[in-house]
Amino acid sequence: MARGMKLERIEPFNPLDKEHLAASVAGNMMQQEPCPLPPAAFVGAGVYAIYYTGNLPIYEKLAQANRDNKFRQPIYVGKAIPAGARKGNVGLGEDQGTVLCHRLLEHANSIRACANMDIRDFFCRYIVVDDIWIPLAESMMINRYKPLWNQVLDGFGNHDPGNGRYKQQRSPWDVLHPGRAWADKLQAGLHTRKALEQEVVRYLESLLG
Repeated sequence: MARGMKLERIEPFNPLDKEHLAASVAGNMMQQEPCPLPPAAFVGAGVYAIYYTGNLPIYEKLAQANRDNKFRQPIYVGKAIPAGARKGNVGLGEDQGTVLCHRLLEHANSIRACANMDIRDFFCRYIVVDDIWIPLAESMMINRYKPLWNQVLDGFGNHDPGNGRYKQQRSPWDVLHPGRAWADKLQAGLHTRKALEQEVVRYLESLLG
């Protein structure tokens, strides 16, 4: 080696790096066979991705990416963690219960309540994960796929705020997909349906070409 030659510095591979761990979880989930939403009952917590394959015109680009068993682009990515993990007991062997299955059922019921969508057009992938890795895997999935209902059309994962809290605004998701009884009690949102539809089409065009 010639004197004074500048050496290239190569970052050593760390198999326990959080990005590698998250990629491992996410990659494993994306290898799972998609199933209709909601899936059959099971035990566990973890992460999931939901896919749309229907005929709603504003979602055509998205549906094309998923039809014919391609399932390339989730419309939503989420997580379900044990109740104890929300209290700071992450990684302490908390009983996971059926939180993941229950969360997917909640999503299915939200879709069933909508007048302009059909639950038969929705599929999901999911993976049961040790609770300590769940938030990290979800973040990586959202960053990688930039799902429409995570990035643009907020509100799909919302719950009924309860009596006395209906003065808040209706979410963009509920404006575009009306039908949830509790959401109908909320105040009108800032965005019109037409404006949201235009935003959705622009976003999917930029995301999927």
